[in-house]
Amino acid sequence: MAGMHTVKQGEYIALIAAQYGFSNWQDIWNLPQNSALKNQRQNPNVLCPGDQVYVPDLEVKNTPKPTDNTHKFTLTTTTLKLRLTLQDMYEKPIANAKCVLSLNGNTINVTTDGSGNITQTIPSTTQNGVLVILDSQTPFNNVQIPLLVGGLDPVTEVSGQKTRLQNLGYALDVAGSPGDDGLESAVEEFQCDNGLTVDGICGPVTQAKLKQVYGC
Repeated sequence: MAGMHTVKQGEYIALIAAQYGFSNWQDIWNLPQNSALKNQRQNPNVLCPGDQVYVPDLEVKNTPKPTDNTHKFTLTTTTLKLRLTLQDMYEKPIANAKCVLSLNGNTINVTTDGSGNITQTIPSTTQNGVLVILDSQTPFNNVQIPLLVGGLDPVTEVSGQKTRLQNLGYALDVAGSPGDDGLESAVEEFQCDNGLTVDGICGPVTQAKLKQVYGC
């Protein structure tokens, strides 16, 4: 039955659509009932736990065809792409490096481009993965890097700010801890690196720059 779906950690629109049997996530994302959420989050892959997504009933389409012929049906689907950028501790790209990418139990051999980028088409049900860099020229050789597809919270959330900062190389405790977890100093360092007012507060201007630098 049609109704509201409460987003859980790690869920994104394409995954939610697949859970309810939809092959095209835009059939849900572009509904008028989800316009407020769409305007708030903007990116269908960056939701926040607790967000409400309206999911309609799945329509069954009947197409009568004669039984004595062969018929071809085309299913309209959308593809998702996982984009990664690998840099070393000096913010230099880990370029032209062979890697092994494991997603949903499937292993893929990939190679970073000259800018350290990896772009890979992935199923809409992907949530977890592991990337292993196979390049003796980097200290990250053979290091297993866990991937949480859909696990990035919006930049307006403290959790989203922490994850972006840590992934960009700023040291802090993403999991959070009592007292000072290093967020303020990480924000100050980020602000200094990007020509912003250094106050340690991740306000709207800093959030916008963090989103721009991170890519989402």
